[in-house]
This record gives sequence, C-alpha cells and structure tokens, in this order.
Amino acid sequence: CTPRGTQRGTITDAPDFDPCADAENLYNAMKGIGSDKEAILDLVTSRSNAQRQEVIAAYKSSFGKDLIEDLKYELTGKFERLIVSLMRTPAYHDAKEIHDALKGAGTNERCLIEVMASRTNKQTQEMVAAYNDAYGRNIEEDITADTSGHFKKMLIVLLQGTRDESGVVDADLVEQDAQDLFAAGEEQWGTDEAKFIMILGNRSVTHLRMVFDAYEKIAEVSIEDSIKNELSGDFERLMLAVGKKTSWKQPFHTDIQGLGTADNTLIRIMISRSEIDMLDIRECFRLRYEKSLYNMIKDDTSGDYKRTLLILCGGDDDLAGEFFPEAAQIAYKMWELSAMTKVQLRPTVRPASGFDPAADAQALRKAMKGFGTDEDAIIDIVAQRSNAQRQEIRQTFKSLLGRDLMKDLKSELSKNLERLIIGLMLTPAEFDAKMMRKAIEGAGTDEHALIEILVTRSNEQIQAMNAAYKAGEFKAKNTLFITLKCLYPEVNFYLYRLQKVSGGCHSGAREESPADLERAEADAQELANACNAESDDMEIKFMSILCTRSFSHLRKVFQEFVKYTNKDIEQIIKKEMSGDVKNAFYAIVRSVKNQPSYLADRLYKAMKGLGTDDRALIRIMVSRSEIDLFNIRKEFKETHDASLHEFIQVETMIVSGSLCLY
Repeated sequence: CTPRGTQRGTITDAPDFDPCADAENLYNAMKGIGSDKEAILDLVTSRSNAQRQEVIAAYKSSFGKDLIEDLKYELTGKFERLIVSLMRTPAYHDAKEIHDALKGAGTNERCLIEVMASRTNKQTQEMVAAYNDAYGRNIEEDITADTSGHFKKMLIVLLQGTRDESGVVDADLVEQDAQDLFAAGEEQWGTDEAKFIMILGNRSVTHLRMVFDAYEKIAEVSIEDSIKNELSGDFERLMLAVGKKTSWKQPFHTDIQGLGTADNTLIRIMISRSEIDMLDIRECFRLRYEKSLYNMIKDDTSGDYKRTLLILCGGDDDLAGEFFPEAAQIAYKMWELSAMTKVQLRPTVRPASGFDPAADAQALRKAMKGFGTDEDAIIDIVAQRSNAQRQEIRQTFKSLLGRDLMKDLKSELSKNLERLIIGLMLTPAEFDAKMMRKAIEGAGTDEHALIEILVTRSNEQIQAMNAAYKAGEFKAKNTLFITLKCLYPEVNFYLYRLQKVSGGCHSGAREESPADLERAEADAQELANACNAESDDMEIKFMSILCTRSFSHLRKVFQEFVKYTNKDIEQIIKKEMSGDVKNAFYAIVRSVKNQPSYLADRLYKAMKGLGTDDRALIRIMVSRSEIDLFNIRKEFKETHDASLHEFIQVETMIVSGSLCLY
C-alpha cells in the first residue's frame, strides 16, 4: 500500500532511551505483593522491539533474572500473552505462532496463511532459524506433516524465503506471466495450480503488481476474482493473501474481525504490524468495515488488555473522518480499482434443463394430496426452477388441475417455509411489492427493508414493483409512492427515489450512463461544498446526486471527493447525518463500491445475535438467487470466515439453504 521503505507504524523508538533505567522500573513494578500493571504496559508499549531486547539484556545483567519469565509469573490471561509476545523478537514470535498453529489436534490454517504470506525473505529465514532453536525441530517437516495438497506446496515454496526482491522488472516476462496465469485458469477447463504456485510464490512484489495489471486487461477480471473462481479452500485463501500482499487494493492485515473470539489473531497482528504499517491497516479497516479499528477493539476487549491494544493501535479514525495523507492515496486508488474491475454476477438458481411444467405441476399436486405434505418434494422442485419456469408451473397447475397453486401451497405449508416458497412463486415485481407492503404495514416501519430494496433495484424494477403494488393482492388504489407519502411523510429518501421513477417519469430516474469525468469533478465539488452547509441543505444536495447518478458515475464522484476533501464519504455521512437518510446514503455508497458485499453484510446482520430476521433473510435469498447470490456467498465467506450455508444451518430452521446450495 505504501512506497518501499516507508514505515507507517504506530510504535517507534523512544527518545532518550535508557535500558538500565527501564529494567529497574520494571523490576520495581513487579517486586513485592502484586504488580503495577499500568507501569508495565506504559513502558513496554512506548519502546520499539529493538529497545525491548536491550531492556531484557539489561534486566538480566542488573538483577540476574529472566524478564520474560518474571512477566509470565506476575501477569495473567490475555494481558500476559500480549505483553510477553511484545517482548519476544519478531522471529521468535513468528516461530511460536507457527508452532502453536501446528501443535495439538487440528491445524490453525489461518495463522499459517497470515504469517507465511506476509513476511519478507529475511523475516522468513530468521523465523526458520528461531523455530529450530526454540523447539529443536525442522519447521518444513512439521508443516509438511500437518498440511496437504496444493496448500502444502505453496507453504513450502514461501518457506524457502527465496522470492525475488531485486525490484528489477522484465517487461517481456510480465506479459508472459500474465498470459501463463490466464492460460492456467480462466482460459481452460480446470486449473493448472502449479503455474499459479510458481509465479505467485517466486516473483518480486513489483513484478507481480505489473503482472496483475496486465492480467486484468487480458482476462477482464481481477486476479483476486480469478483466484476465487479457480481455486478453493485453504489454498484459495493462501493465494488471495499473497495477492493482497503484492496488490495495493488494501494491506494484507485488514482482515481483523470478530475480535472477541479471535484474540490470538488480534494479538499477533497488532504486535507484528505495530512498527510496520498499522496506520495503513487502521485506515483500510475503516474503509472495509463500519467502524474504526480503535472502536472495534474498544467494544470487544476489556481491562489492561484493551488499554495495551489501544496504545498499539495508536488512535481513533472515526473522530474526524479524515484520511492520513498516504491513506487518502489508498482510498483514491481503491475507488479507481473498483471502477476498473468487471465483476461477473453469478446466480445460484438457473433454468432447469429438460423442464416439463406439466410434470412439475403433477408432482406438486401429489406432494400436497392426501394426509400430510411432502415438503422435501416441494422444496426440490421450487428451489431448482427459475422464476420464469415457476410462472409456467403456476399457469399449468391451473389449466391442468383447475386449482390455484398459490392457495394450495399456503394451505399446506406454514410459517417461514410457507413465506419462502410463496416468495419464490411470485414474480420479482410481485415479491418486491409484497416486501414493501410488509415493511410499512402494522406498527412500526422496517426502514432497513425499504432502503435495501430501493437502493439495489433498477429503475425498471422499481416501475414494475409500483405497477404490481397497485394491481396486486393489496387492492391498492394508489401507487407505492403515494402510499408512502401519505403514511410516512418523514421518509424523504424513499419518496425522492420513488418519485423519480414512478408514473413513467424517466427524466429524473437514476441514470444508467458511464462516468463523466468533468461532471464527476463538479458533483464531487458540490458534495464537498455541501458538507459545510446547514443539515437540511446538505441532505438535499446529497440526495440530488446520490439518488440520480449511475453507479459507475458515482464511483468516480466518490473518488474525486477524496481528492477534494481528503475525507471518506462514508464517514462524513455517518458523522454529519442521522436516521433513515444516513442509513440510505450509507447503503448507496456501499452498493456503489460492492453491492454483493453490502447484501452479504445485510444477511449477516439478519442472522447475528439473538433471533433471526427471517423476513430479511427470505427477501435477500429470494430476490438475489437469480442475480448474484453466488457473489454474495463469496463476499460473506471472505468477510465473516464462515460459509453462508453454514450460517443458515446454525441460525435458522427454514430451508433457504437450498437456494444457497444450488
């Protein structure tokens, strides 16, 4: 992310350093009954690792004692692990992490990936020597014994510490490597994993950056997307980690999440990167997630452990919404890469081959006839047909059997299964209209549902939804726009978005044109100026641009906004706005950046914590199954380190997992 040789750490050498004085202060903090934990953490976190090694040596020569052993004796729990880890050299710390990842039942593959993919040749070679010294074992033999397949082969390549670090780039070899990678994956049926291992495991970082740029021009997809499509499992995660190290989309170590249940990962990353690139990690963490790393640590940890981590973190990036100078460059480049990347949207439900609507109608009738209902048979048919095919089944069921399939399904099924199956049988427009109606009827409004639907639907889909709302089962006399306006006059965003596409008013609808650089600069300048205006004026100006410009144009607007303000538009929205408008604008920005990621996050929020928002889960699974649910699955796995299918199995009893599987 940053130029070679640039250090972006939060921990640096302490001025006027005196190792003997530090050793005495630590000794005094630990002698007698109890220990002065605050004095220990303040001293340890304000020294660089090299200075801590001098303190260890001074402690030994002054008091004849081992400082690390004394710290282990005096401290406890996660705080002890963190302080002791800070006192080890980077090589011995890495060696211990690898040893702990391999010992016992099961292997911590995530730890192996993180360490092996992010170290330089020198760091790797020093770790190998430290492992042998500390444990009297050969690290390569231990890794070989505990891993397998292409994952093992790539780890062994990285373990050699022989990656080209000369910085010299051969233009001809760049083009050849890009062609070879394309031929090894996207161009053929199956994947030549050995070619990926050879190139990604041995070429220099500078060389690979150029290879990836050339590859994207050839394949019309990024190397990350190709790796996701061609590889799988731990091998896929390892190769993605290597790709992140050599790409400057974001630093490798921004994948800190779920801190409360992953303390070893948190300790390892905070220690190993605190003197290298913690500032970049902080900023890219904020770009990727909804809060700063500082606040994530603050909310998920406690006590002296929390205080030590916050010192290593170095500051809260949510306070002002401004970028560090280098991080502004990263944010600007990320928007540029987002605009360049061509994402292939992939559904999980496709038209069934050999489709026979009459046979399906008969099978569904048989599943519902007599005593009891064959729910499995209904699920297998409905979840494995496209929506267009389901409409044919509905018509055939009526003409062949003289019965209303929807009424039969409602009478035979119950609760969430009934809601899911009926949702699948409705047309997309009918389903959206029903979801909008459910969001606004009864006590309280489901604003998140309204935002999600209106942000992610095209003009055509909203117009079709409006027509379905007026003509559908609700017997609505008015359009959805008028219904919302009458019932909920405060929901300005919804009214604005609907007004622009209702009643055939195409002139104000969201544009679908490509980005216009000159106009994007003007829009960015207007948004920047609006940040200094009164709250209502700011809201109106943001609404006029965010609700009408095409997504491709908005990517360029948000990129130029960084240049004009040195600020993150997401953070400005969170800081300066409130309520539904804030949530709506934030959803637009997230969707512009990566809509599958936004929807993956909506699914996660629907299932985490106590209880499941089944309506949200059904809404997203049904509406996206024929558009981009496969992409959403990939984003869910990458962000939450668990498959969507596993999450659904654990969190809910409904059968929406069938849509995820097919």
